[in-house]
Amino acid sequence: MIKNKVFKNASWLIVCKVIQALVGLVISSITVRYLGDSNFGIINYASSLVSFVLPVMQLGFNHVLVQQTVSHPEEEGKIYGTAILLSMISSAACMIGIFGFVSIANAGENEKIIVCMLQSIVLLAQAIETIQYWFQSKLLSKYFAITTLVAYFIVSIYKIVLLILKTNVYWFVTVGLFDLFLIDAILLIVYRKNGGQRLSFSWAVAKRMFSKSKHYIISSLMVTFFAQTDKIMINFMLGDAETGWYSAAVSTALTTSFVFSAIIDSMRPSIFARYNDEKRGYEERVVLLYSVVIFASLLQAAIMTVFAKIIIGILYGADFYNAVGALRIVVWYTTFSYIGSVRNVWILAEGKQKYLWVINLSGALFNILFNLIFIPIWGINGAAFASLITQIFTNVVLGYIIRPISYNNKLMLKSLNPKILINAIKNIKNN
Repeated sequence: MIKNKVFKNASWLIVCKVIQALVGLVISSITVRYLGDSNFGIINYASSLVSFVLPVMQLGFNHVLVQQTVSHPEEEGKIYGTAILLSMISSAACMIGIFGFVSIANAGENEKIIVCMLQSIVLLAQAIETIQYWFQSKLLSKYFAITTLVAYFIVSIYKIVLLILKTNVYWFVTVGLFDLFLIDAILLIVYRKNGGQRLSFSWAVAKRMFSKSKHYIISSLMVTFFAQTDKIMINFMLGDAETGWYSAAVSTALTTSFVFSAIIDSMRPSIFARYNDEKRGYEERVVLLYSVVIFASLLQAAIMTVFAKIIIGILYGADFYNAVGALRIVVWYTTFSYIGSVRNVWILAEGKQKYLWVINLSGALFNILFNLIFIPIWGINGAAFASLITQIFTNVVLGYIIRPISYNNKLMLKSLNPKILINAIKNIKNN
């Protein structure tokens, strides 16, 4: 019964995201061609800065909300009301921080400063979007999936209008704002319609959640640090065009990331639920999740490596062929990134959050070092290689160095047996 719910929950997310991705690929490729590599690079530079402060804005709540909902269902309204309010307060602080940074780092570059400030407004919308974790905890992700799909179609029409009117780069930054605030409004309505409790604030709940989530703030910041540092360093060391090419490679490699996010998000509640009830069943679910994620991501990496030039040509045009080499490297690091996401589910279930800051701080420092070494030598391909070896070190090698989490590596290695995935597929077909 639970397997069916998990499968259906993930299916809703994946199907809606596939439709969204197909529409998005067409419109995004036209948009990127219209903006050009430099403007596309500026927008991605702004997005990198916003992504950099996102973990601070989220206060680590995004990692613990599902578990908190499963453990304290009678306090749902307080859990999400508290998370949203505190996240909005931290959003305002982060926006001020971004303004201060770009005013100094990009002094005199008015267009870049304006784009960064417009992009930072997204943080307020993402604070409200915290409510999505309620749908995940209830295995009701179909509502979130349908909401995002509807919003995306509306926003796509808005983007087409911008292209027809040939507006400047500032208007294209507002696309993300329109999308997220529309999703937020619909989600809050659907939350109440489906019996969600009245949102309220509680200091007691805030303290309880923060005692668990605080471990994720620094660790998530470090994850974002080595995920976004390459783009920021490329922008300063090479320029806007190179940032645009590298961003195109990363965006292409992450085109199917929604599939892996849907799978992980859908299985997370059942893993937490099984932890206290059935140790063997809990570990089997972790191994199965690893197996699905690893084999699917390796298949994707192989396909993108072979057809990289064709894919870049179709999506972005000949002007972005400089992104082909980076794509062939970057796509392989996504496998190790998804492995890290599964490991973090295991770490939260086991209560070993205190080791996350060591893992991710090490990754951030290594990424900076590798970027400083390889970008001057190989340009954006060097940044891609730096990201790949950083992900391998952070999500695999450190698992053997840090003894308290080494058991997780045993589960990961066990998942490499293809029979586990084959049997899971057979069970789904039989049910």
